[in-house]
Amino acid sequence: LLSGTHIPLSGRNPMLQEVLGIRPHVLVLNKMDLADPHRKPVSARAGREGRRAGWLAGWGSAGHRCQLCLCLCKQQLWSFSWVSLQIVPLVAKLVDNSPRYHRAESTEYSILVIGVPNVGKSSLINSLRRLHLKKGRATAVGGEPGVTKAVLTRIQVCEKPLMYLVDTPGVLPPKLEDVETGMKLALCGAIRDHLVGEDIMADYLLYTLNKQQQFRYMQRYGLAEACDAIEPVLRRVALARGRTQKVKVLTGTGNVNVTTLDYPAAAYELLRDFRAGRLGRVTLD
Repeated sequence: LLSGTHIPLSGRNPMLQEVLGIRPHVLVLNKMDLADPHRKPVSARAGREGRRAGWLAGWGSAGHRCQLCLCLCKQQLWSFSWVSLQIVPLVAKLVDNSPRYHRAESTEYSILVIGVPNVGKSSLINSLRRLHLKKGRATAVGGEPGVTKAVLTRIQVCEKPLMYLVDTPGVLPPKLEDVETGMKLALCGAIRDHLVGEDIMADYLLYTLNKQQQFRYMQRYGLAEACDAIEPVLRRVALARGRTQKVKVLTGTGNVNVTTLDYPAAAYELLRDFRAGRLGRVTLD
């Protein structure tokens, strides 16, 4: 079960939690480099103050099997490699210790990778394959949701033990609990931008940054002070990034092409900067 460290609660589909039931599973919190290091995503031990990778073992609610939590940070390569190397033996041990799923006649493991869209499921499979087998990319990745459109064939990621991972499309609940949860998922790319609206998402992002006192956007876009209104911010983004558009204006002498600021493109630039971590490390939950 894969989730984002910057949306540890909103990024977990409650329906998947119910489907897991007593099945042994591992919770992997990806994109730790985008989360606020001063906020603890799962427990005091998970993440180890955001500087080192850690894991948490404990009993889940409703009698769930033992759930292991791993935090991944791609910017710290030694930490990312160390934690990634722990996934295969931890999964093998967890399955072997479960009497219901123990198959003595078969020594291979087939593991399903699930989570909300655009959380890094395909990237995790490719990383494990590269670390254990020294082979290249086996499944397509992208920065938008919907790259994986169907349950794919098994992909081998390790030789000893023989382990296969199955890449799956991201799954969202049919109905979100509240609007704010949907906005958080949209900001992290789990919902396509045009379905929500880039200008609405940018407005909510500015509200979140100000609420958490993350003012790096002031320095990045040359603002003199923090701003509650989104329009001045988008104006500065459009000027700084050269986001303009030509529109035709009907006058008494005919059509005249006028260059104006492209606010939707500026809103998209603001969202891209946030998703790349250029506006600071922010935990939305």
